Amino acid sequence: MKQVLDHIQQKKQAYEQLPFFSFVRDSSINPMRRLAWAPYAAPFIMSFIDLNKYVFRVEPTEDPLQEIINRHTHEDDRHWRWFLEDLEKLGFDQPLGFNDALQFFWGEETRFSRELAYQFCRYGLGSSPIQKSIAIETIEAAGNVQFAAAAVAAKDLQAVTGQQYKYFGDVHLSVETGRTFGPTSAEQYIENIQLTPEDREVAFELVDTIFGVLTSWKSDLFIRAQAHSLEEFQPAPVGVQ
Repeated sequence: MKQVLDHIQQKKQAYEQLPFFSFVRDSSINPMRRLAWAPYAAPFIMSFIDLNKYVFRVEPTEDPLQEIINRHTHEDDRHWRWFLEDLEKLGFDQPLGFNDALQFFWGEETRFSRELAYQFCRYGLGSSPIQKSIAIETIEAAGNVQFAAAAVAAKDLQAVTGQQYKYFGDVHLSVETGRTFGPTSAEQYIENIQLTPEDREVAFELVDTIFGVLTSWKSDLFIRAQAHSLEEFQPAPVGVQ
């Protein structure tokens, strides 16, 4: 498995070079614009509630690898609450009719976010713990890139508003290290899993596919963020906690 984990890190290094991340890290740009993609990412981010509960997690289990996965899904359960808190602080929590909300979340502007959630259902439902662990490790590596970039924008915005942004800032980044399976004993267990050459080739393909769909998503979010005028972005007032 170590070869697969090394491949994930190689793909991560290339992923970090996407224009989207350069944009989000660029302190010369209004930090609100650099986080303007947040609403369009919501379907995918919120889907992790169900992905963790119903796709990746299997309880009870006697499989040690599945148990490691289960533990990760429980640790990941609270992050969506931080996302909702930050959306409010960013000023995106505005009144919207129920039909309008449905049209937005199932409309063209959020299509890539929905497709991602469906893709990960495909990689998880009925899959072996090994395949699930590879998918999760790939998602986490990519997520670390996103949260490291977002933390730069969140820090710049905090300097303006005086507010802490948990999901986009250092709180989330501190737990999204890019490696899923801790402590060290669990990481060692994963690395020591022996794969056949055929299984390793399938694993490499899975990693490449996931980074491919995530790259398409980031390209779409980049377009969404750039489509707004600067006048739209007014930080939420200090005092909203």
